[in-house]
Amino acid sequence: MIVIGSDHGGLSLKSALKSYLERRGCTVADAGTDNDSSVDYPDFGLKVAEMVISGAAELGVLICGTGIGMSIAANKVPGIRAALVTDVFMARMAREHNNANILVLGGRVLDEQKACDLVGAWLDAAFEGGRHQGRLDKITEIEKKYR
Repeated sequence: MIVIGSDHGGLSLKSALKSYLERRGCTVADAGTDNDSSVDYPDFGLKVAEMVISGAAELGVLICGTGIGMSIAANKVPGIRAALVTDVFMARMAREHNNANILVLGGRVLDEQKACDLVGAWLDAAFEGGRHQGRLDKITEIEKKYR
């Protein structure tokens, strides 16, 4: 299952991506928001991150106006590797080299087609392991140091 969440700045794009994921055959859980009233992005970033880290969802997608706030908030949860991407190469590398478990997008900076392309590239990629695993292990050690 993939969990998707947004604030008001990402609501429209979230709706389009949810439909795209369902067309791809993915099971999608919607973590909100469900209207365009102003909300705080950390609340939704945390909700999606907790679902991913607990195993309730395999992967997550977060959207806010730029994606910056959501990526900062989600990455505060140990074990989360939320990657803010703006092009297909970054989306693929987020998975192949960083094993990103949450993809973050900017609802006010990407159109629907571009966002779908990014999500598709991320989902179609696979973690390469090897030298990249050693780097992720170092990130885990940093998280442990500051817990």
